[in-house]
Amino acid sequence: MALIVQKYGGTSLGSLERINLVAEKIVQARQKGLQIVVVASAMNGETNRLEALAHELHDMPSRRELDVLLATGEQVSTALLSIALAKRGYNSISYMAWQLPIISDGAHNKARILEINTSKIEAGLKKGSVIVIAGFQGVDKNGNLTTLGRGGSDTTAVALAAALKADECQIYTDVAGVYTADPRIVSDARLMAQVTFEEMLELASLGAKVLQIRSVEFAGRYRVPLRVLSTFEEGLGTLITFEENQSSGHKVSGIAVNRDEAKVVILGIPDMPGVAAHILLPVSQAHIEVDMIIQNMGKDGLTDFTFTVHRKDIKQVQHLMQKVVQDLQAEAVITDERIAKLSLVGVGMRSHAGIASKMFETLGQEGINILLISTSEIKVSVVIDEKYLELGVRALHEAFNLERDLQPA
Repeated sequence: MALIVQKYGGTSLGSLERINLVAEKIVQARQKGLQIVVVASAMNGETNRLEALAHELHDMPSRRELDVLLATGEQVSTALLSIALAKRGYNSISYMAWQLPIISDGAHNKARILEINTSKIEAGLKKGSVIVIAGFQGVDKNGNLTTLGRGGSDTTAVALAAALKADECQIYTDVAGVYTADPRIVSDARLMAQVTFEEMLELASLGAKVLQIRSVEFAGRYRVPLRVLSTFEEGLGTLITFEENQSSGHKVSGIAVNRDEAKVVILGIPDMPGVAAHILLPVSQAHIEVDMIIQNMGKDGLTDFTFTVHRKDIKQVQHLMQKVVQDLQAEAVITDERIAKLSLVGVGMRSHAGIASKMFETLGQEGINILLISTSEIKVSVVIDEKYLELGVRALHEAFNLERDLQPA
């Protein structure tokens, strides 16, 4: 009997009506003879509501206590979905992460899954039960609740699929799959039948919200078949695969955007070895992820150092950089939260020159100034003023003909 892990996002579980719809989809899968393990996210908007409550009480609430608070969102949706399944005559067992347990490291708000005890799940499946598990959360070796970062329920689902050797991990969301661009920005964005794990890793890391990056990493590492589908409409969705699909004929597969970037500039630092490490070490020790890094050419023994972080971390980074400025006798720290990152991704970029120049030319024709640039084998990213983001996405989508399939080059 095939085993499927299904994950349902917050929009899919956003009301009792939608929870009943999800329950019906699970029943349909069971009627096909499938074993089903479900991972539930918190109801739509609940994590934001809980986080806002915490920040009303304290500008920088304890990360540990924030995890205790945020983990309650998944507990509610998991219990409600189990109740909806029981009403339909199915024995459904709900579990929080600590009950299995799902063991994580101790990095609060950004924890990583280390190990999953599947014995309770396997026992329930043998009895014909539907197992419903709270996503987004774990427990560290000291018994502290942890959360896995935004979109962490995706990672829970993939990690469970790997641990259980499931036949497929299905991520149900409010979109039909992975598109060439955000369809809310580009009306004729095209649904992709498949993308490679490599492309999906880049898209997820660069801001595509459809999958959390850690879930893609996990799926790729353990070769978990992964599919993104819509809860609300029928279709095959998008398969994340190791096979490169050349049928569309595109050098660029998709465009990712990230509105959550903030820029930090340290002005007038000594142009000498070890300074970059001195700046970034406290950021790393605070478990804050750095994205782009640029150091300008030195002049008169001084230089400027620029890096970007997630916008939610900017207050903490500002605080950390005050000491760095004192230590290095730098001139000042400047931050900018009105930026956004726009990226082109595609495995076809490896074998085709001119993608970056065409991107820069297209943005220039629209009067969009590029603030920072970063490249890899299969992506080109630029940081621009946030107010030009949607204009830039639409211009690039049209310039690279992503709205339609092309004949292979």
